[in-house]
Amino acid sequence: MEDGYKHILLAVDFFEQDDIVAGRAKDLADKCRAKLSIVHVVDSLPIIEAGYGVDIPYDLDLTAELMAGAKVRLTRLADKLAVDEDGRWLEIGRPKLEIIKIAEQNKVDLIVVGSHGRHGLALLLGSTANSVLHHAPCDVLAVRLQNN
Repeated sequence: MEDGYKHILLAVDFFEQDDIVAGRAKDLADKCRAKLSIVHVVDSLPIIEAGYGVDIPYDLDLTAELMAGAKVRLTRLADKLAVDEDGRWLEIGRPKLEIIKIAEQNKVDLIVVGSHGRHGLALLLGSTANSVLHHAPCDVLAVRLQNN
């Protein structure tokens, strides 16, 4: 890409070490003079605890609560990174699919995600970062995070 990146999408999960990933995305956006956007996806997979023989139905109240909490965290991080309102997405669904959809719809040319660099079974099962890497319509920067 001869002119550098124009639109960088930071995908955050609000677990640990998001500040490291956010810092890398912000630094790259500043250096490239690119637009920085941010996305968080609340996973919509229903919770099923088969070990006890009980299925827990998809709970809309719980989802609303998760979305409200995520919105506060997303707003706080986006404000800290100076991301405009039109560059903030809070979605519900499967993270890898929603991140890719946002990237495609908004002409993103780099997605920045955190990755724990798992090996063995965890790698075979796949992670959001791995799925995005293999299905994204653009470059992906996986920021290596330390396992605690």
